[in-house]
Amino acid sequence: MATEWTVRDITRAMLPVLLALTLVELGSGLVLGSFESQLYRYPTLLALVPVTIGTAGNLGSILAARLSTAFHLGTLSFDPTDEELAGNAVATVALSVTIFPVVGVGAWLLTSLVGGTALSVWTVLTVSLASGVVLAVLAVAVTLAATYAAYRFELDPDDVVIPLVTNSCDVLGVVVLFASVQIFV
Repeated sequence: MATEWTVRDITRAMLPVLLALTLVELGSGLVLGSFESQLYRYPTLLALVPVTIGTAGNLGSILAARLSTAFHLGTLSFDPTDEELAGNAVATVALSVTIFPVVGVGAWLLTSLVGGTALSVWTVLTVSLASGVVLAVLAVAVTLAATYAAYRFELDPDDVVIPLVTNSCDVLGVVVLFASVQIFV
């Protein structure tokens, strides 16, 4: 692995990634801005945005940490038939199926307590679950690709994969949530 444990080497490996991700985050803000009128009309969706993108980033980060640990232990295999790799990916998606309904109902309850909702709990639950499952699948894909790229470029996955995954999930979270709203609301 080319990256050493010095501030200079870690900064040299991470700075280009962080600068590129800053530009990607600007794109997320632009997409969110185009979604603004619907967020004001349906405040429950406004409550869903940070929780959805945060939860998706957390799911991707959990997978990234597991893959990074396997990488450092020398047990990571990118073989499609690797049961451990597939098990981690399936566990990430399964976790999203359990957590995103709670996120949706929680956002609906919070919004109804604060000021009223314009959407039914079932609509919010559907948007949250659909967004969450799609985001989990995308988070798995981004995490696998980022971990593989770190491996190929001899970078420490601890330094580059989690920032890449969380920022990607921010952008994808806004896009996928917006697409789910277009379909279900």
